[in-house]
Amino acid sequence: MTEQHRFTSIWDAIEDTPQQAASMRARSSLTMSLTEAIRQQGMTQAQAAALFGVTQLRISDLMRGRVNLFSLDTLIDMAAAGMAPTIHVSKPKATPPARRATRKTLAHA
Repeated sequence: MTEQHRFTSIWDAIEDTPQQAASMRARSSLTMSLTEAIRQQGMTQAQAAALFGVTQLRISDLMRGRVNLFSLDTLIDMAAAGMAPTIHVSKPKATPPARRATRKTLAHA
């Protein structure tokens, strides 16, 4: 019988380290916020690209949720162009599992 783990987020389950998971959670959150702002304001990808100082192709990647293609710095810089990004750090709600699943172990589950 396989042992089941509960994870705080999908990133905790698929990333190899807590640091990688935290980075992906932050990047994902910023990506969703930027995408929502673009949609709410009815901007075209070209307009969003001009506002955020990136190419239209980068906005396309953003809108498609390709979180892994963006650094945290890049997303913060983009958000600062039209929003007021902040970072919130808190203590974990629960103790993380003693043994973390890796991509390799998840593939064999």
